[in-house]
Amino acid sequence: MEKSNIKILLAEDDPNLGTILKAYLEAKGFSTTLCVDGQEAYDAYLKDNFSFCVLDVMMPVKDGFTLAKDIRKVDKKVPILFLTAKNMQDDILEGLKIGADDYITKPFSMEELLLRITAIHRRTYDEKPGDSDKTLFQIGKYTFDYARQLLKHDNSQEKLTSKEAQLLKMLCDRANSVLDRSEALNKIWLEDNYFNARSMDVYIAKLRKYLKDDPEVELLNVHGKGFKLLIPEGSSS
Repeated sequence: MEKSNIKILLAEDDPNLGTILKAYLEAKGFSTTLCVDGQEAYDAYLKDNFSFCVLDVMMPVKDGFTLAKDIRKVDKKVPILFLTAKNMQDDILEGLKIGADDYITKPFSMEELLLRITAIHRRTYDEKPGDSDKTLFQIGKYTFDYARQLLKHDNSQEKLTSKEAQLLKMLCDRANSVLDRSEALNKIWLEDNYFNARSMDVYIAKLRKYLKDDPEVELLNVHGKGFKLLIPEGSSS
């Protein structure tokens, strides 16, 4: 997708920083809407078709975590990048549980912000991490449609986020074998570090919850190595 087609929702209550970020992103070719509080940002999101969200965590009226949660109820795919203070790095895991894609701590360079936005957008809309081109998988009683990011079971279905779908696809590609933790981090999170590893653990827990209705399907932690998706004989992956 060309930058001119990428519409960014920027929620930042600091008027000086917000104005600078908006001007920089527009100079780089991104269409950018600046909102100064969470409620204004949510109202703007509902009215327009944004393809990326940059949200400050600490905002009046509606904080960034609450805003992200509301956005995720509407769209599970749109990328969300948090802007956060250094002393909130542990708190950001709560945002990752909501379904945020990444975070950047203040102060940050404009170049780093641009790289994060570009990488996350490409990962979400263009790249399809995994070993095969296969997009349909049978996981015990579940059917996983990677292209549509849907996990189906009986008459119910779960719409997955892009990271959930990418991680589940990598697990399916290696069903009944170990998926190396570092490989998954580098392919999906683009970097193997402590906070990304904590984020991946959150996503593994979410996938485990989604798959809990089939007792023959297990998502195991393999200590010191990674994860293993165990599926019954007869399932295809």
